[in-house]
Amino acid sequence: MQTLLQLQNGELKGTVELKLSENLTDFPLEIFELADTLEVLDLSFNKLSALPADFGRLSKLRIFFCSENHFKTMPAVLSDCPLLDIVGFKSNQIDTIPAMALNRNLRWLILTNNNIGELPEEIGLCKRLEKLMLSGNRLATLPGKLSQCENLALLRIAANKLHELPSWIATMPKLAWIAFSGNNFSKTPAVEKLSAINWHDLEISHVLGEGASGIISKANRTISDEIQEVAVKIFKGDVTSDGLPEDEMMAYIAAGFHPGLVNLIGQIALHPEDKKGLVMELIPHHFYNLGLPPSLASCTRDVFPKDRRLTVQQVLGIAKTIASLAAQLHEAGIMHGDLYAHNTLIDDEGSTLFGDFGAASFYNQLDSQLGAALQRIEVRAYGYLLDDLLTLHAQPIAGTALETISALRTACLLPDNQKRPGFKDLVAALAKI
Repeated sequence: MQTLLQLQNGELKGTVELKLSENLTDFPLEIFELADTLEVLDLSFNKLSALPADFGRLSKLRIFFCSENHFKTMPAVLSDCPLLDIVGFKSNQIDTIPAMALNRNLRWLILTNNNIGELPEEIGLCKRLEKLMLSGNRLATLPGKLSQCENLALLRIAANKLHELPSWIATMPKLAWIAFSGNNFSKTPAVEKLSAINWHDLEISHVLGEGASGIISKANRTISDEIQEVAVKIFKGDVTSDGLPEDEMMAYIAAGFHPGLVNLIGQIALHPEDKKGLVMELIPHHFYNLGLPPSLASCTRDVFPKDRRLTVQQVLGIAKTIASLAAQLHEAGIMHGDLYAHNTLIDDEGSTLFGDFGAASFYNQLDSQLGAALQRIEVRAYGYLLDDLLTLHAQPIAGTALETISALRTACLLPDNQKRPGFKDLVAALAKI
């Protein structure tokens, strides 16, 4: 992170990326001196409420983050930057989106946790849009013209006030990841509670990881005179880009037992800050993440370590486990919403563990048409996973097994939602390999 003083002293000349967070109340005009080179600007965690009228002077700007500020209206001047394709205004106070603010070059738009009650129909003009983050707003409807954004692959609309999921959702040719929990039409069914585990019977050791919804730590659990090593997830309780932590916890519990899931042991009781949490089996040390989350460049597709290579055994193990688990989830009326390699843990033998229910949503199983459409949206995400697996195999596709998986990948990625196989079909096809 750079400083305002460095900027004012001319020390940042030629800078391509600039990040300033110093409780700024006014846009530093010295930024314009970087107009010939500046491509990435991050002014998050300030107190800004407006941008200058000549913001478009930043003609090379591609990425602009302005989260955790005081904006009430999304600035119309964003359209004046010809190359701008990633914009983030998470956690402001935005209640108005002028049509002019929607730069037609946008590929990724983040408006999570604001007060937006309506989106302009002009969003349909953003033909490049791949990723749209709208969770935690006041949307009662989605504009019909959004259906014209044919490149849209990831949509987050959880924790709004939507009365229904529009029928055109099923016609989106590239939509693969969607989260919609916490809306008027999305009802969480009664979920049987897990065994209560007293917080005082847990000795927290160290943090294993942190996500948008919570923190996972290693812990020792005392049972009578025995010590059990476990993992503990404590939910933060805030709206995330994917949805509500409460919905995540309920979906995980409702998923039930599956060998591809980290087994749940119980729910936290008597937390000193009354926070919700889960106790899980500790994942063995020999498991590792298959992939990494999408980058700013890849947008909706995972990225992978350069040295990641998979054997045929691993490809088959991962493909079969995830298909089986996804079939079980949809049998229970659960849309995972985040079926990705970065949520997948594997070992060298192809054993697979899948998790992170942060984007999970319940849907009405009695509505067979909706259920089929949602399942086949998730099937497209599975198709991208198969594509990743085949790429990571890094050898010519040969032999019955890989040829079958290649054919399934093609079927899962068909633009027509209705022509894709269901997860039961995929499980049956993979069982023949």
